[in-house]
Amino acid sequence: MAINSIDSSKRTRLVPQNFIDGEHSYTTISEILAGVVLNPKPPTVWFVATGLGFCVLNVMLLAVTYLVLTGTGVWGNNQPTAWAWDIVNFVWWIGIGHAGTLISAILLLMRQSWRNSINRFAEAMTIFAVMCAGLYPLLHTGRPWLDYWLFPYANTLGMWPQTRSPLEWDVFAVSTYFTISLLFWFLGLIPDIATLRDRSQHPLVKCIYGLASMGWIGSAKHWFRYEQAYNILAGISAPLVLSVHTIVSFDFAVGIVPGWHTTIFPPYFVAGAVFAGFAMVLTFGLPLRSVYPQIKDFITEKHLDWMAKILLATGLIVFYGYILEMFYGWYSGNTYELALVYNRLFGPYKWFYYALIFCNGIFPQLCWVPQLRRNVPFLFVLSIIVGIGMWLERFVIIPMSLTRDFLTSSWGYYAPTEWDWALFIGTMGFFVFLLFMFIKVLPIINIFEMRDLLMKNHHQFGHGHDGHENSEEAH
Repeated sequence: MAINSIDSSKRTRLVPQNFIDGEHSYTTISEILAGVVLNPKPPTVWFVATGLGFCVLNVMLLAVTYLVLTGTGVWGNNQPTAWAWDIVNFVWWIGIGHAGTLISAILLLMRQSWRNSINRFAEAMTIFAVMCAGLYPLLHTGRPWLDYWLFPYANTLGMWPQTRSPLEWDVFAVSTYFTISLLFWFLGLIPDIATLRDRSQHPLVKCIYGLASMGWIGSAKHWFRYEQAYNILAGISAPLVLSVHTIVSFDFAVGIVPGWHTTIFPPYFVAGAVFAGFAMVLTFGLPLRSVYPQIKDFITEKHLDWMAKILLATGLIVFYGYILEMFYGWYSGNTYELALVYNRLFGPYKWFYYALIFCNGIFPQLCWVPQLRRNVPFLFVLSIIVGIGMWLERFVIIPMSLTRDFLTSSWGYYAPTEWDWALFIGTMGFFVFLLFMFIKVLPIINIFEMRDLLMKNHHQFGHGHDGHENSEEAH
């Protein structure tokens, strides 16, 4: 039974390159990728990272508890900077989640086989990042126990949500994005969960994976229905890549604050989200190749090279957006827009703006050098710098713009408090903890898609199959 409903003659045209290094069979692929999960003794690094993430997660729980008991006054928000780190971190986390949907949905619809090695943990990062992002607007309302009012639930008082509020747009956009991403991620896991079910030796583990696999037996009917559902969800998910961060950008574009009221924000935010998302994929993907050396044959230098090219392309779009922002402010001739340009270049936060230009505009240009695009230490440093730069971008857009409004009498200065830091660092621990728990419970690389890719490579390059493999593993 073929894994794809596409005939063999079409398959050979879909794979221009071999994205699996080394000599592998269907059996070795299953053993390596399932072994990362089923190995009873994970690497020491896994225990250290998971423990550290759990400790920092408790910092987040402490910060949230103190915030709920005391109020949002513990944050550094003030007038005129009513939006500060909470919205900065919300937009930053949402942006990080975009790479997973792009890799999973859009590249799937475009039949890009190189996505197979990175889509699984990129999808997981999407879900965990959206969970971190969702905390901020919910806590920013000041009364998170009443956040269910944001949904149009049936009530006798007829207190319907205010649909003209940007907060409402975020609620529907982010909740839709999270729901579709979760369904898409889980659906793609079902065949691999069945593989773990068949390979696990512990009765309880086998039972849990058996329930999660939803009775998957790999029949032709199951594969046909799986492919239909997967492609439908991919088609639904693809527009979300554009719509979610576009809606987030509308939070600012509908305002009259200098630097916000511009039509460039939707494409500018979407490109920045993909830029930040791919940087985070490299930030975690590169250490995973070191912690689990056996997966280096599946996340190859070709994958690193292509991700670096996407970083370069999206980075150029973002850099172009920075240039246009300053040009619009200057060309408009508007007093307040010109004041914002001056404030960014010479104001109290000028070094944040200069660091932003370096991180997102200048340093990524090194990716024009082919050797550096395959250099692991360089890519890791690049991913960290881009992540910092994208956070600085949101800081420059939000608090930096709000501290200098239309009346000089209300000008102020924003500085985060220790509780701002605690919540932000705590969400990082939450993200790391969830990610490493995922690594131990589910395969970080798609097993059945790597088998399918191996079969395509056999057709493409004329390699033979291992005749001793049983039919269940081969299919």
